[in-house]
Amino acid sequence: MSWAEGRRPTTEPPSTTPILNTHMEQQRGLLLLFLGVQLLLMGAFLYQNRHRHSFTSFLRVLIQDRPTVGEELPFLVSVSAAQTSSQDVYTNLSQIHPVGVSEEDLPSCPLISPYINGPLKVMIPENLTMEQVVEKNPLVELGGQYRPPDCWTRHHTAVVVPYYGQVQHLQHLLFHLHPFLQRQQLHYAIYVVNQVHTTAFNRGKLRNVGFWEAMQEEEWDCVFFHDVNLLPEDDRNLYICDIFPAHVSVAIDKFNYKLPYHGYLGGVFALRPTHYLRINGFPNSYWYWDHEDHDIAARLQLSGMLLSRPHLLFGRYHMLEGQDPSHQQSPQRHCWHRPVRMVEQCSPNRIPCNQMQHEKNKAE
Repeated sequence: MSWAEGRRPTTEPPSTTPILNTHMEQQRGLLLLFLGVQLLLMGAFLYQNRHRHSFTSFLRVLIQDRPTVGEELPFLVSVSAAQTSSQDVYTNLSQIHPVGVSEEDLPSCPLISPYINGPLKVMIPENLTMEQVVEKNPLVELGGQYRPPDCWTRHHTAVVVPYYGQVQHLQHLLFHLHPFLQRQQLHYAIYVVNQVHTTAFNRGKLRNVGFWEAMQEEEWDCVFFHDVNLLPEDDRNLYICDIFPAHVSVAIDKFNYKLPYHGYLGGVFALRPTHYLRINGFPNSYWYWDHEDHDIAARLQLSGMLLSRPHLLFGRYHMLEGQDPSHQQSPQRHCWHRPVRMVEQCSPNRIPCNQMQHEKNKAE
């Protein structure tokens, strides 16, 4: 018997390639099936909860082309081309009017407001009066609150403005900010916290007073703390809260539309109520602005939360010229009832004047 004939035959192992391919195809099919079921469940949920416009917008986002570099920005609002012309902040707002149905029957507001354009012109009339602000914003309710009259919105934002006698700045802010927020189809209210004593300006304490006063009136899901001398220049800078605290005013014209320094947190700051509680509010011990930014940054770090900032093309602001609020004279009291909610902080224990008077009346 030859060597070849006496060699023990060997059997080659079967190829595993077809088995692996079949297994991968099965996993891919299960994944696609799972995603399809999730989309159907999400669609059914949104539809049953009166979010028909949201569902339509959501589908439109799914099927659109992949955004280019620079467009992958928050809130699904794309960046316009550099040559996009600026519009007046009141453009197209005359199209907003009540639709004559009950609030329960209102359709849901779309995911992206149709009134959002992008860059805005900052144009303030000469010799502006508060009566003109009221006349230009007829849908704003008593106390500075607004709800879209033609759709149901899911965003509820309070704007807290620390104030120390800058009358002209406040008029300019309200003239510009009311239509800016209406363009975004928000339910909002503006709370101006007036420091009436003659000590130095304490922005942190006024912010704390405004937060608690606002939360007593409504269950706001977002609070924007807004300096009185900053006017937003782009309505894609949405005044809604993210999952993290947000420093919003990242590009101010006075600072050449960039942060003046790395740890800058001044201007406009946004928090959810849960964020506010986790950082224990704002510091009460700083007069003027000495070291306040560092204190807020430390509170954020201790809370374990990250800080969010909008794109530089969105977070653009015009700073009104004028005297620093910390050097203003004692402010005068003004009876501005309609376009704003006035809160007066006149005691060191952070109790607003109207609440102090209320407690006194109850005691009597």
